[in-house]
Amino acid sequence: MNVIEMDSLTKFYGPRRGVEDINLSIKGGQVFGFLGPNGSGKSTTMRVLLDFHRPTAGSARMLGLDCQKDSLQIRKRTGYLSGDLSLYDKLNGLELLTWLGNLRGGVPEDRIRSLSDELTLDLDRKIGDLSRGNRQKVGLVQAFMHEPELLILDEPTTGLDPLIQHKFQKMVRDVADSGRTVFLSSHIIDEIDRTCDKVAIIREGFLVAVETIKSLRARSVRTVRIKFDEVVSPAQFHDLDEVHDVRELGTELNIKTTGDIDSIVKLAAQHHVVDLVSEQADLEEIFLSYYAGGSGTTDFDDTEPGTGEGGDDKTPRSARDTGRIDSDSTTKSGSDDDTNRAGASGGGANGGGADGEGAA
Repeated sequence: MNVIEMDSLTKFYGPRRGVEDINLSIKGGQVFGFLGPNGSGKSTTMRVLLDFHRPTAGSARMLGLDCQKDSLQIRKRTGYLSGDLSLYDKLNGLELLTWLGNLRGGVPEDRIRSLSDELTLDLDRKIGDLSRGNRQKVGLVQAFMHEPELLILDEPTTGLDPLIQHKFQKMVRDVADSGRTVFLSSHIIDEIDRTCDKVAIIREGFLVAVETIKSLRARSVRTVRIKFDEVVSPAQFHDLDEVHDVRELGTELNIKTTGDIDSIVKLAAQHHVVDLVSEQADLEEIFLSYYAGGSGTTDFDDTEPGTGEGGDDKTPRSARDTGRIDSDSTTKSGSDDDTNRAGASGGGANGGGADGEGAA
């Protein structure tokens, strides 16, 4: 079952593109990452899904419901953490979380305290006295505490120290293991790598690709370093289909390759091998190639690049050739208007901060 479906979803803020022609389906029971640099369209997409912002064109559904017509029902079943969290400074942690829980019909205090203990959050301190990282912990507790079917988390580890980040990753995996779904945005590649089953890459408001982490690694370029006891000609390795480049450094060959290295190892075994090191493919290099306008080792049509945040492309494209993405595939390129705050609805079923965006 698809928990989230976006059909040609488009949001413009006047002349400025937020996102355009997003076609994406996300199945349940997984952690799905939404990766892109700041200003790429991640927050805009999430706010439109939760009906804080209305789309310029296209439509979206979550949990089988229309994101506009059924937004209240969706928020009751969803946990949301805003990337621009605002909370009531004069309440302490327990008071705020209890109040937010009561808006949902009540959350047991034991549940609130259990999550808070896991994140080492002091519930007796006033929100206004908390550090940025501890305020973020409050936001995480309110998103998780009612055990929602779907978690939408916008830059969830902002301000958290490495130990708490590790605990958060376990919390997220536990949600997916229970059959529920997490949709989280990040610009931190390591976070996506450690946490997510699949990732969508967005740049300047356009979707660039949707891949599993495993498939990204399989198609990425890695380096194999082989040291022989004598000089070996690189020409024989050049002839292998998966080899892109071979550099000779005395008795050592540095080989750039994609896929598995079975044929390289077998060919090397015809000589006396002193040492062999296969360097893990670096996801950061792959993602950066998307951000820069490339596509890693995946081809995609980028003949209509976005103008980026503040650009002058005023006319949204109609959905014509992107198609729906619900498996490993690619599409066009992605902007995010982080200056637009979520609607005056009190941030959804949870209420949230004074600006109405703290929780849903």
